[in-house]
Amino acid sequence: MERRGSRELIPELFDTILKLRTREDCAAFFADLCTEKEVENMAERLAAARMLLEGKTYLQVIEAVDISSATLSRVSRCVRNGTGYTRMLAPEPEEE
Repeated sequence: MERRGSRELIPELFDTILKLRTREDCAAFFADLCTEKEVENMAERLAAARMLLEGKTYLQVIEAVDISSATLSRVSRCVRNGTGYTRMLAPEPEEE
């Protein structure tokens, strides 16, 4: 069997994540895939991104979320220049 590099495995990871249908599926999958701390770190980044999109300051985010200023800076760059956070965390349009 030919050995594949890490980058070649990423699409398979994404395809697997797309198969998750419930919060319970997600919890079980990520509990098996990641350490508890890794999942907590992802949740903190998501919370920080949401707060930045709401217009909160770095200080407000750091006070509310256990996140380092270096990590917050990276999240901020992704919020400003990326597409994932803004697309996934955008407010739902209100129904008329």
